[in-house]
Amino acid sequence: MTVQLDHRPGLGRLYAKAVASARSRRGDQLPETSVEMAEVAIDREQLASYAEVCGFRHSDVLPLTYPHVLAFPLAVTLMVDPSFPFPLPGLVHVANRITQQRPLRADERLTLRVRATDLRPHPRGRQFDMTIDATLAGESVWTEASTYLRRERTAHPPPRPSTSSSPSPSGGGQGGGPDPTAIWRVPRNIGRRYAAVSGDVNPIHLNPLAARLFGFRRAIAHGMWLKARCLAALEGRLPDALTATVEFKSPLLLPSTVAFSARVAEHGWTIAVSHAATGRPHLTGSVAGLSL
Repeated sequence: MTVQLDHRPGLGRLYAKAVASARSRRGDQLPETSVEMAEVAIDREQLASYAEVCGFRHSDVLPLTYPHVLAFPLAVTLMVDPSFPFPLPGLVHVANRITQQRPLRADERLTLRVRATDLRPHPRGRQFDMTIDATLAGESVWTEASTYLRRERTAHPPPRPSTSSSPSPSGGGQGGGPDPTAIWRVPRNIGRRYAAVSGDVNPIHLNPLAARLFGFRRAIAHGMWLKARCLAALEGRLPDALTATVEFKSPLLLPSTVAFSARVAEHGWTIAVSHAATGRPHLTGSVAGLSL
């Protein structure tokens, strides 16, 4: 079954619905429903604002992460549907993979389709993928898989991490390692700024009091803002057809100072972001060109 939308729903209303229906959600299967929206037009003013917040140059070529913003309301629409088994509040975004077959332009109208797939065990509960397929004239040009963790008690919980110092993937922290490529000071208001251009008004990114309800000491940055910021730092050095994969290792509290590392690898780049003082990893990942 495919639900066809003729406009993007407001995320504020969807988040309110997610909170109201959280206690009633039960189940062990993902819905077979997909949510689709055709001929999605690009708002150039919003695109320019997104580029500014994430660090991209202003251009009519879409940043690799921008279709995520277009499709995210469709994903939340599916996650607040009564058939969806897990409450949206408390889901943890643990990984994201985007593949682009070619650069996309702001004058092109994408058809976006979102599904929930591959429910599977995780050491801390269960995880699944929210997948997005963007097509032009029936041809897939951009795909995404965002992995979410539903935390649950398990029979074999993972071992507690060691408290001893270990090398930081991005360097520059207490663990030593190579020097970082850059030091970024992430401001307190980046959650609000990204919410304004993306529509993702999840309160854990906006309000420290709301963040504390979910166990965070302060508001946290959006994971997709952090991925976008990393790709913006490599702008002009990436191939047209590529896959960018990241894992979100720990929340980035706002404000923070972080170390960004980018290293040339065999098939592209490895990237990492860690806390500048402690070396605690926030993001690790890779960017690789496609063999077409």
